[in-house]
Amino acid sequence: MFARLKEDLHAIFERDPAARSVWEVIFTYPGLHAIWWHRLAHRCWNTRLKWLARVISHFSRWVTGIEIHPGARIGRRFFIDHGFGVTIGETTVIGDDCTIYQGVTLGGTSWNPGKRHPTLADDVVVGAGAKVLGPFTVGQGARVGSNAVVVKEVPAGCTAVGVPAKLVKCKDGKPEDRRRETADRIGFATYGVAENMPDPVARGIDAMLDHIDTLERRQDELERLVRAAGIEQGAERETEDA
Repeated sequence: MFARLKEDLHAIFERDPAARSVWEVIFTYPGLHAIWWHRLAHRCWNTRLKWLARVISHFSRWVTGIEIHPGARIGRRFFIDHGFGVTIGETTVIGDDCTIYQGVTLGGTSWNPGKRHPTLADDVVVGAGAKVLGPFTVGQGARVGSNAVVVKEVPAGCTAVGVPAKLVKCKDGKPEDRRRETADRIGFATYGVAENMPDPVARGIDAMLDHIDTLERRQDELERLVRAAGIEQGAERETEDA
C-alpha cells in the first residue's frame, strides 16, 4: 500500500511543477484524494458492498468535486490535475501513467448495460474540459486537446482536437515527418510555417504534400514491378540487337 502511495506522490512531482513539498501535495491536492477514496470504493464494489461503495464515492465527490464511479478501473500513477468537475463513468478503464485535467468527462452515449465508457491505454493525456464519450479505446500515448469532444477511437500516439475531435498528429504513422521530408526534397522552404497558419491553409498544404508523397510511392512501386518483370532487361536487349 505504501509503495502505491509513494508512486502517486512521485507521479505528481513529475508532472506538476507547482508541487513544492510532500505535505502540500498530501493535504491540498483533491485529485490525489479522489484517487485514494476511489481505491477504497472500488474494493468495496468488487466485494459486492455496492451501497457502501457508492456512499464512499458520493462522499469523495462532495469533498473533492471529482466524481469517479466505484466500478471504474484505474491503473497506476494516475494523476488528476486541479480536478474540479471531472466525471469518470462506471465501465471506464484507465491504464498506467495517464493524466487528465479539470472538467474532463469520460462518459457513455448509451443507456444499455455493458461497456458504455471509454478505455484509456497507458500514457494518455486528456486536456481540460475534454469529453471522451463511448465504449472505444484511446490508444497508448495519445493526446486529447482541451475542450475536444471525442466520439470515436483515437489511435496510439495521435493527438485529437476539435468538436467533433479530429486527428491532427500521429507519431506512429508519422505523416508530419513524411511531409517535411517531401517539402525538403522539393525545396518547399516555407512549409516550416504551416503549423502556425490558419487551419484551411495548413490543411491544403498538408493535402498537397500527402498527394506528392502518394504519387512518389506509387511510382516506386511501379518501377519495382517493372524490374521484377524483367521489362527493362528486355528493352535493353532489343536496343542492342538494333
